[in-house]
This record gives sequence, structure tokens and C-alpha cells, in this order.
Amino acid sequence: MEDLTPLTNLQQNSEGAPRKKKMSERQPLLLQSDASDYEGSRGSAVRPVRSSPPDNTLVNVHSEDSLAAASGSGDDENGSLDKSGYNPTHHRTLEHPTSNFDTLVHLLKGNIGTGILAMPDAFKNAGLYVGLVGTMIMGAICTHCMHMLVNCSHELCRRLQQPSLDFSEVAYSSFETGPIGLRRYSSLARRIITTFLFITQIGFCCVYFLFVALNLKDVIDHYYVINYRIYLVLLLMPMIVLNLVRNLKYLTPVSLIASILTVVGLAITFSYMLHDLPDVHTVKPFASWATLPLYFGTAIYAFEGIGVVLPLENNMRTPEDFSGPTGVLNTGMVIVACLYTSVGFFGYLKYGDAVKGSITLNLPQGDTLSQLVKIMMAVAIFLSYTLQFYVPVNIVEPFVCSHFDTQRGKNTAATLLRIILVTFTFLLATCIPNLGAIISLVGAVSSSALALIAPPIIEIFTFYNVGYGRYKWMLWKDIAIMIFGLCGFVFGTWVSLLDIFKKHTD
Repeated sequence: MEDLTPLTNLQQNSEGAPRKKKMSERQPLLLQSDASDYEGSRGSAVRPVRSSPPDNTLVNVHSEDSLAAASGSGDDENGSLDKSGYNPTHHRTLEHPTSNFDTLVHLLKGNIGTGILAMPDAFKNAGLYVGLVGTMIMGAICTHCMHMLVNCSHELCRRLQQPSLDFSEVAYSSFETGPIGLRRYSSLARRIITTFLFITQIGFCCVYFLFVALNLKDVIDHYYVINYRIYLVLLLMPMIVLNLVRNLKYLTPVSLIASILTVVGLAITFSYMLHDLPDVHTVKPFASWATLPLYFGTAIYAFEGIGVVLPLENNMRTPEDFSGPTGVLNTGMVIVACLYTSVGFFGYLKYGDAVKGSITLNLPQGDTLSQLVKIMMAVAIFLSYTLQFYVPVNIVEPFVCSHFDTQRGKNTAATLLRIILVTFTFLLATCIPNLGAIISLVGAVSSSALALIAPPIIEIFTFYNVGYGRYKWMLWKDIAIMIFGLCGFVFGTWVSLLDIFKKHTD
């Protein structure tokens, strides 16, 4: 899965008072502002759109201090704010609002990446029919959790009278306005979400590094066999140089090329999978209980696009079209689920238990077109690495740079940090050569926490003072999803680690 959370601002105001910051050159897609920007627009039904320079703004993000100030003002006796007449979508100041189609394209791009190429391996660990049904169920649950997050964001925005919130701010605000005894943990909740975002993106970077190396190795092995670690070493320096570019605006052509290569590569891969398909009886309908957690980890890794949901909804020209039965979110996730199910089903049916961690590695070595596909996908993922890398850098860089007084010192520290983090993902990829296992591990550890565990907890705390519906159906539903996510987290992590250590010692 290729996540677009790099477009979400994860930086916080390190100084006490909230203040408006000028958008820096290194963050062309980010804008920080406080609630004061919108004081004059309350009660208006018109969403103002400013003309602006070429830089894009996806979300208006607020500091923790401004959120705390909002949650502490205007409280009634139940601890809730009077939210009558406030519609957060009417108070968003956007520089480049996106259309429904633009949002759909970004949603698809945010959910389709290396995860889709690993779905046949996931079906191998589940079985043909269990994987077929399980993937559709997993897609439905993940989509519902995305709706939960959007609904909680809207409720909290109305309650705090804030135009928009990001993932970590929603977690913070749900605790801050929830049960009184748990409000002291609001900052901890925010840090946990940010930490899992960091782990997720570092995991993605590690998968991308290994994916590129293994696909290049598969091509070159037809002529000359070299250890995969040599390819990782050769990739290290170009990867460092590419990620020293701090302004995403300059990487837009790179992202476009990567998207085109991915679409073409997937189309050709489909043509190979659908050619001379064997009978369904040649593969297992159900694999085993022992490997089912590996399926869970890979599937949730592929579906974990929840980090892109709020940035996209916050930036829409007509955000009311995002949710709903035929909204952008449901439309996009139905397409994603169909693609994942198709690739997993036909990929496993075509190659059976011989399927590898990426379906591209099963394409015939001697075929020129298949070799071209592997190179195309390797180049596309290599170019996409920098987008995944943007989030962990933005999380750590403000803390590191705060220890330096001069601008030269800050720039040097930022450069060294990027080199260190890229090298760290390189070392992880070197230590774990099993692509399928590392994808499953990343999915089980961080993706399940963000996609299945966090949204139910946020919803429970958000509607604590509002109510959970008849027979408390919302509460029981959230508890069931949370238990499902926790089971996948524990068992998926355990089985993935066992699989990594087993194959590492073989």
C-alpha cells in the first residue's frame, strides 16, 4: 500500500502560544494555522477559496495548544461545547480544493502500492476461498473504520469549533472531550498515533527498498547471479541523494512517472496471470490456521490507507460528497477491494504455493516483456520511496533541529538525519530478506493499530457524552472491531516474527 500521509502535517507548535506560521519552502503541501484564522467566517455558508501561489495546501492543521484552548472554552455542564449552527466544512480556507474525481484518484493512489502485488502471497496463507471471502470482509471493515474516523472528526470539529483535524488531532481531541478521568492521557494518545505513523512509514520504506532490490536481482539473475545485498548497497547512495530533496514540489514529475509505470506494470502483470489459468482444484481452498495470521498481516498492510482519508476529505471542494453510500470513499474502496481480490485470487490460482512475496517475482525470467515489467515496477517503487519517507522525517526533524540555534546547524542536522534514516531502512532490508514476512509484520504491528484498533477507541471516547444508540449497538460494534484488530495485532506479529527468524536461519 502506498500511503499519502506525507501530505498530512505532523509537526506541532513547539512554543506555548498558538501562532500562525508562514509556509516553509520545505513543506509546500502543508499549512499551519490556528482557529483565529476563521473567527470572521463563523455562521457563513460560503467556503472561502483563496488564490494562491503554485504550492498546494491539503489541510489546515492546528497546534495542540489551540485544540486545548478550544476544548477548554465554552464548556457546558456536561463538558461538551455548544455546537449548534457550526458546520466545519464552511470554515475551511483552502488554496487548492480538489474535485470529487481528484479525490478519488488520490484515494486510489493512496491505497494501491506494493501491497497489491503481495496479495497472491496472502491468498497462499489463507487459501483460495478463505482469501476471497476474507479480503472482501477485511475491505468492508477497513472502509467502515475510515467512515468512523471521518464521522468522529466532524463531531469533534463541531464540538471544538475547528474547521479540520488530522488523525493524531482527532485522537487527542477525543480523549480531551471524553471521560474526565482519561483526559490526562490525551497527549499520550496523540503521541501513540504519531509513533505508529512513524513505524508504518519506516516499514513501508524498508519494504520498498527490498522490493526494488529483489526485482532487480530477479532480472539480472537470468544473466549473472549476485547476492541481493549487493543490489541494496548499490541502491543506497541513489536513494540517499533522492531523499535529500526537501521540497515535494520538485518531486511532482517523479511521482507522475512512478504512477504511470505502476499502472502499466499492473496491466501487463494481469495479462500474465490470466493466461492459461489452471483449475481451481489445483490450489487449497483453505490453507491452515497456523498461516492465517500471515494472511491478516498482508491484507491489512494492503488496505491500510486510513492515514490518507482525513487529508483528502479536508481538502475537498464538496466534502459532503466524501461519505454516503455512493460517496467518494465507498466508490474508491470498492474499486480497491475488487483489485486486491482479483490480483490475489488469480495470482494464487496461477502460481499456487510457488507464489512469492511479490507477484512480479513469479513472472517468467526469460521473457523480455516480463523482465521489462519487473524493471518498470522497481523504478516506480524506487521513485515512490521519497513520498513514504516524508512522514518519518517530518516527525523527527523538528525535534532534532530544535537543538541547534543557527540555520546552518539546522540544515546540517536535517541532512544528516535524512542520511541516517535512509541508511536505517537499508539495514532493516538487509537483515530481513523475506519480503512476504516483512510486509505481514508491518501490517500486523502498525497497520492494524491505525486501521482497526485506533478508530473504535476514538469513536467510543468521542460519543461518550452523546450516547451509543439503541442497546448501545455502537459500543458493542466498536468493541468487536477492536478485539478483531488486537487479535490480528498479537497473532499476526507473533507468526510473522517466527516466519522471519525461521527463514533467516534456513
